[in-house]
Amino acid sequence: MSSGVEQTVLERASRHGIEPGYWDITGTWHETSHELRLAVLASLSVDGNDSPVRGADLWVDSVLVVPVEKPSILLRLPESWNGTVYLTIHLEQGTQRILTFVPTDKPGPRTLHLPTSLPIGYHRGAIRAHQEAQVTVIVCPSRTWLPAELENGRRAGLAVSLYGVHTANTWGCGDFTALRPLIDWVVDEIGGTYIALNPLHAIYNREPYNTSPYLPNSLYYRNFIYLDIDAIPGMGACAAAQTLRQSHDVTTRIQQLNDAEFVDYEGVAQLKLRFLRLLFDYFRRAHLDRGSSEGLEFQHYCRQEEDLLFHYALYMALDAYLHSQDPNLWCWQDWPAKYQDPGSASVAEFAREHQNEILFHQWVQWQIGQQAKAAQQYALMRGMEIGLFHDLPLATDKCGAELWAHRRFYVQGCRVGAPPDAFSPNGQDWSFPPPNREAHRANSYRWFAESLRHSARHGGALRIDHVMRLFRLYWIPDDYDAMQGTYVRDFDDDLLHILALESHRGRFLVVGEDLGTVESWMREKLEGFGILSYRLFYFERIADGSFKSAAEYPDQALVSSTTHDLPTLAGFWACRDIETRTRLGFIESEDAASKWRASRREEKLQMIRRLKRDNFLEPSFPEQAADGPELSGEIHNAITGFLASTPCLLMSLNQEDLTKELDQQNLPGTTWQYPNWQRKMRFPADQLASNSLTKDFATMLRTWLIRTRRCAPSALRNS
Repeated sequence: MSSGVEQTVLERASRHGIEPGYWDITGTWHETSHELRLAVLASLSVDGNDSPVRGADLWVDSVLVVPVEKPSILLRLPESWNGTVYLTIHLEQGTQRILTFVPTDKPGPRTLHLPTSLPIGYHRGAIRAHQEAQVTVIVCPSRTWLPAELENGRRAGLAVSLYGVHTANTWGCGDFTALRPLIDWVVDEIGGTYIALNPLHAIYNREPYNTSPYLPNSLYYRNFIYLDIDAIPGMGACAAAQTLRQSHDVTTRIQQLNDAEFVDYEGVAQLKLRFLRLLFDYFRRAHLDRGSSEGLEFQHYCRQEEDLLFHYALYMALDAYLHSQDPNLWCWQDWPAKYQDPGSASVAEFAREHQNEILFHQWVQWQIGQQAKAAQQYALMRGMEIGLFHDLPLATDKCGAELWAHRRFYVQGCRVGAPPDAFSPNGQDWSFPPPNREAHRANSYRWFAESLRHSARHGGALRIDHVMRLFRLYWIPDDYDAMQGTYVRDFDDDLLHILALESHRGRFLVVGEDLGTVESWMREKLEGFGILSYRLFYFERIADGSFKSAAEYPDQALVSSTTHDLPTLAGFWACRDIETRTRLGFIESEDAASKWRASRREEKLQMIRRLKRDNFLEPSFPEQAADGPELSGEIHNAITGFLASTPCLLMSLNQEDLTKELDQQNLPGTTWQYPNWQRKMRFPADQLASNSLTKDFATMLRTWLIRTRRCAPSALRNS
């Protein structure tokens, strides 16, 4: 093939964000091959001879994302044109600005500087010069929001999986009401200022393949299993629900679900759905049909959510209906063709005939919002400065509501993954489609903004899983394996500014999970936008493999003991993850397992040495402790103190690490072999304050938070 053809393809690939290659974590450069470029271009319906995206022939971009501090617009005017430029901006607030600009620059691209008095927000506009164009002007702050209380102080919180939180009143799964005694305990016994939660997004609740909170059915709406049914308004007045609630079968079933070792997603979902349908029936008759204030409030909520909620509810109604007709229909790709297109006449007819079912799913989301709001208000009332700390997944299930309703915003023919590294030498294939950056941009980034708003709603912080998504994702074309992918860039400057805008509007701080293959310029840009880095004790090493000192951690970061995908501290010390993988056959030989154990012993030894050097363990503490399987109280205390002593703005301790649990929530690479996303807290949330063991753990953590001045101010005053 001629070098001219390859150069043309290279230029087209560059215009679509396809990178020429990438550096892996070992510093090795991986070139993107000509064939790989063509495969990615084909997924974008581009053959290598397309016209430029956001082409040079366009005189102004239709979507303009500008920083409020220095707002400007780039114009590409004809060299011979020297007339006046008129810009009319219709502000979100309802007023209008008319700006004029007489180009004085030399021929070529001209910059139109806007007044810094423009309010932040999404504004419509029209710009007229030699032509007229409709534009969207998105004015954004250049840093994400940070509570004033945290500008000169560090804080700490507890990370939990809400599904695992339980009390005497839960129905086999954590709910928003069960957060209250946990909030009380974290405030009163620990002095924490937030509770970090797993993603609460809607999933199918089917075991074992559809329980991961990181592969949701929807990025915008939440899982109804987190509803406290007894707290739903109308529960006391609905005779049918009360009769069912008091029946022997239901009380027995609730007890069974509560007593079960693991969360039974299907059992909890089935039971709660029975009540939700009865309660919605009551709500419709008592409020919607009568036009009561509650009914009007619900209708207002539906109008505010617009087509986003309607399409989600329509999908849920269709899915339930079609599955009831044919139990073998598990995903929309298997539905009859007439229902696979959300804009089809058959789907419209279904919507008309099943309005009540669609309203039901909208009402469920309204109830979730009310209970989440109440939980956040309770946290703030108890003195938490952040309160609920939410999590935004990277992925959305390719068989879920998003891909059905908003398909054009995803690229077909490729899937997202990660390049090979020390933990996954063959790379990772996450099996969901990448976003279509051009479609998102043409839509003024509405869906990106909505994912931020809905995920952070009723919370004071948002963790963004795999924050590198804002810059690029690793694409693997169909018929290629994970070792053969390449990175494709997104419009990171636009996305970061919109993230800053939504953060200010929603008043939530942002933590970016920046683990894996991250280039230094990405972290620098994230830091410039005020986004906290995400630092894990296990991974913070220097070149020789030894652990960094506490003082070497960055200020603008959240430090944590571990994640849901990694062993707990106690499990790490006991090699629980290695033994589990060996037992399940993921480590194929005893020789390989022995090498893993030897490597783990060296890691534990390095931990002890670092903790001794930083004076968290006595100099005489025996290094032979690295040979033992049990995480001793001294080492547990030392690691907790080490994390608390870092300069990082936030510190999170997983509840499993506070109470020295052995098993992690998720074992990557497994499905039915391991009870992923099902583990309950060892101690009921409403018994934490009275349990002597949890009192000891809480006292240990609180002591460190007071010593390092991470406690909430009220806790410091009372100490």
